[in-house]
Amino acid sequence: MFTFLLIVEAIVAIALCTVILLQRSEGGGLGVGGSSAGFMTARGAADFLSRATAWLGGAFIILCIALAALAGTRSDGVSVDAAIANAPIQAPVQQAPGTAPATNPAVPAPADNGAVPLAQ
Repeated sequence: MFTFLLIVEAIVAIALCTVILLQRSEGGGLGVGGSSAGFMTARGAADFLSRATAWLGGAFIILCIALAALAGTRSDGVSVDAAIANAPIQAPVQQAPGTAPATNPAVPAPADNGAVPLAQ
């Protein structure tokens, strides 16, 4: 249901943008002028586009509220990998410049007590 409403919301948004861009504004807009002998007069087209904008805007707001309500009640469950969630965070080992990293496997690594080294 959520996906369906999301698709309808996208279609309404595209239609709303199109209707708004077709309207004639004071600067000319993208609206196509027409003669009075055509299918729709300029006044009739303006009334239709204004009403279409109002209806599409209302539908857009209602769909937004419906999607927000559905998103708030959806519980898909949160899946967290327990191994990642419980793994300790280890800070990277900082070495002095110009020294080679220690690669002797016979020497055990120092225990990490969670202390953060101070910057010098």
